[in-house]
Parts: sequence; C-alpha cells; structure tokens
Amino acid sequence: MVLGACATWSLITAAAQGGRPEGVLLAVLAVAAGYAAGRILGVLLPVAAPCAAALAGLALTTAPPRLAPGPEIAAPLGHAGATAAVLTLSAGAACCAAWATPLPVLRFALRLLAGGIAVAGAALGSTTAVVTCCAVLLCSLAAGRTRHRGPGLAGLALAAAAVTGLTWAVAGNALSGGLAAALEDQLTPHRVALWRDALRLAHDDIGLGAGPGRFGELSATAAQSTLSDGKPHSAPLQMAAEQGVVGVLLLAAAFCWVLFALWRAARPTPVVLTAGAALTALATVAAVGNALSFTTVSVGAGLLAGLATARPLTGEPTATEAPARIGREPRPRHDRPAV
Repeated sequence: MVLGACATWSLITAAAQGGRPEGVLLAVLAVAAGYAAGRILGVLLPVAAPCAAALAGLALTTAPPRLAPGPEIAAPLGHAGATAAVLTLSAGAACCAAWATPLPVLRFALRLLAGGIAVAGAALGSTTAVVTCCAVLLCSLAAGRTRHRGPGLAGLALAAAAVTGLTWAVAGNALSGGLAAALEDQLTPHRVALWRDALRLAHDDIGLGAGPGRFGELSATAAQSTLSDGKPHSAPLQMAAEQGVVGVLLLAAAFCWVLFALWRAARPTPVVLTAGAALTALATVAAVGNALSFTTVSVGAGLLAGLATARPLTGEPTATEAPARIGREPRPRHDRPAV
C-alpha cells in the first residue's frame, strides 16, 4: 500500500504540476522487485543468497567505471553517494549471512568479507563508504548481545530522523554561525545551495510541489552548473521540492514500513538489526546525496529488506545458541510408561 501510494502520488503531482514521474515509478518498481526476490531467495538460500548479494555489490562498485550510464558528474556530487550506498548494503548483506550460518569458520569469513568491503571503499576514495560499512559491522557485532529488537529499531529510526532534521536545518540556515560554516565546508557550498533551492521550491507550493523531475529546470544553482544531474542531492528535500509535504510523508512511511517489517520478521534478532543498521545507513547517505536516484541502490535496498524478512524453510539458531549446538546430538527422551 505504501509503495502504491508513492507511485499514485507521483502521477497526481505530475498531472497537476507537470513533470516526469518515470523516475519515481522506476524506483518503486525496483524496490518492489528487489523485495520480492529477497523474500524468495531468503527462504531457499538464507546464507548463500545474502553472501552472493554482498559479492555482487562489491563487484558492481569495483569492476565497472561507474554505476549508471551518462556523463560523470564532477566531484563532490558525482556517483560517490551511490558507491557508498551499494558498499553499505553489501556489508550489511555479508553480516546478515554471517549471523544466518551456524558454522563459526564461515561466520568469521563473512565478517572478514564485510571488513574487506570497507577496505574497498577506502581504495575507491569513498570516506562515506568506510564510515558506513564500519558502522554496520560494529552494529552487527553489538546485535549479537541484544535480546529485544524493538529498542534497537527505534534507535535506528531516531538516527535517520536526526540526520534528516540536520539536513533540513542546514538548508533552512537555522544553525549557528560556527556549526553552519563547518557543515557547509564538509558538504560543499554547491550542495548547500542546491538544498536551499529545493527548500524554496517546497515553500512555493507546499501541497503538490513543483512536479516530479522538475527541480533541474527550476533551480538556479543547477542551471549554473556545467555538469548537473538535475537533483538536489537529498532525497527528503527532493521529495519536498517536487512532490510537496505528502511526498515527504510517503518517503518517511516507506522507511517506517521497512522497520516495521523487520520488527515483525521471523528471522533472528541479530539478522534483523544488522539489516536495519544497513538500511538506516543508506537513509543517511540518501539524506545528503543522490543515492536513491540509482536503480542499483533501490534494488539492493529492497533485496536486503526481503532477505531479512524472509521465512527460511529450516529453523535458524539464535546468536547465543548457534555455537553451543554445533556438533551436539539431541538427548534421547526416556518417558515413563503409563500406569
């Protein structure tokens, strides 16, 4: 229902304001296809499927020169966000596979793979990928000591909301002078100018926005750039500028739906929290970049969510039970005969 509402609202705003809803529709289809594939593969191959997904994501970022066709955008607004997003999802998939296997050797090897993905991010020059991959790995290790998934998922939701609120505050120039200047230096003035254009467009029509895909033609900052992709490089601000407040609420509802599905999932808590940490890291990257503009990222997000919410055919041991049960035979029951 949430994904259907996102697609329907993009068509409504395009009909009312003009624009091109194809990008939103493609993203919705990509997430739905990835989620369905993840649910199926997670049932059949609960360990091999996330491991293969992690290796595929690593190959996509290291083998080809870029993740999408078209001209390469100059740094720092190029494909760095998509690269960091794919590597983060790959690290999350490797950590999920590590928790899904009962073999300690394989679990250690899969965690080494997650660490190697972070090293690959450093080799590609993506500091964001290194930070997010390490954060996912640390959260995955901490998830093994967590008994209740609810507080952990709530903390992840608060973290995503805090990053989004900080992005909005920077765009609205609501921070103090020293902090605002430091953040602007890290984010680059060009990116901040794009955010402010997006916020201005959102204020012009808070209900419907300017129309999907119209930010590039209405933004003065994007028009002045020689190589521009027509995006404000912030998913919440793009939805606010192009689809109004309803678009922002639908984007938040999609993220909350993923967390709710993870909370209700039958998989062990470490698998659920690891996937939640990776998807939250993706949300933070998307809040300050154009990661969700790439179909590869949308498919990967849906795939990881599907793998973490699937119901495997065989029972999975929990984090504390797995090492202790390996190699043990069940004790025979000696029932007393009925008198």
